[in-house]
Amino acid sequence: MIVTSAKMTLTEFLNYDDGTDSQYELENGELIPMPAESDLNQRIASFLFAFFLQLGISSYRLRIGLEVAVSGARASVRLPDLVVLSEELAVALEGASRSIVLMDMPPPDLVIEVVSLNQEKRDYRYKRTEYAARGIAEYWIVDPILQQVTVLEWVEGLYEEKVYTGDNAIASPMLGNLSLTAVQVLQGR
Repeated sequence: MIVTSAKMTLTEFLNYDDGTDSQYELENGELIPMPAESDLNQRIASFLFAFFLQLGISSYRLRIGLEVAVSGARASVRLPDLVVLSEELAVALEGASRSIVLMDMPPPDLVIEVVSLNQEKRDYRYKRTEYAARGIAEYWIVDPILQQVTVLEWVEGLYEEKVYTGDNAIASPMLGNLSLTAVQVLQGR
């Protein structure tokens, strides 16, 4: 569902306030309301946040609710489920009045999207292209519907993908071999 028919600029999006707590993405200038996350999607993001802390990633480099400006035909801003920041990006965000990665900032190291029902095309197609253009080194698509975790690694200008299911251990280019399986991620425990 699109809230406005007029195309918004990034500045208009950043200044937009409808007086509610609703969250939006900006997709090629169109304001897209984000439905409330399912309990499973929140559990998966929280599980990964806690797992990454146990791996030794500092809490100041982990974000839930961080917006990421990406390239598109028009202004676009995505709201991933979980983001791992580079040290440089964490420093760039210090003291920011809004938790958003703008185009003049370094890209995140890792972006994770948990697929919601009827949102599959956005996560597999549109966001994949946008995150690639943004230079994000690693992108995970956690799909509870298809029961798989897709890890995309930026290699020589394209994402190379590996799909993990069941008890297959996930290998992350950024994090190395993990003692983490697809089923653990998909169950959020």
